[in-house]
Amino acid sequence: QLQASGGGLVQTGGSLRLSCVGKGFPLGERHIAWFRQAPGKEREGVGCIGDTDASSYVAESVRSRFTISRVNAKNVVYLQMNRLKPEDTAIYYCATPLGSGYNCHLPEDFGSFGQGTLVTVSS
Repeated sequence: QLQASGGGLVQTGGSLRLSCVGKGFPLGERHIAWFRQAPGKEREGVGCIGDTDASSYVAESVRSRFTISRVNAKNVVYLQMNRLKPEDTAIYYCATPLGSGYNCHLPEDFGSFGQGTLVTVSS
């Protein structure tokens, strides 16, 4: 499974950087997706990244504020979140695709979600 960390409580307009690592194994160049799930809502795709930063994709709804990157030498993928809003409050998960063809918006295309990390944005 994967492990997301770096969540916490932040005020509106603040920033957080989430990290994703493998639990007991190196991420290497595995493709990674970020999802979030707010209370009472379905899991939502935030974006995904291939083996390099150049292959990252971020959902249009957060594209102006969020960035996905990776440092392969450190086996970590990041989700940088800036200008946070209360509606960004959710549990954030990272996951790996189940196959070579995947849609970054579809949770069913991914596995190894792990426990996630809670992000709370206060107004």
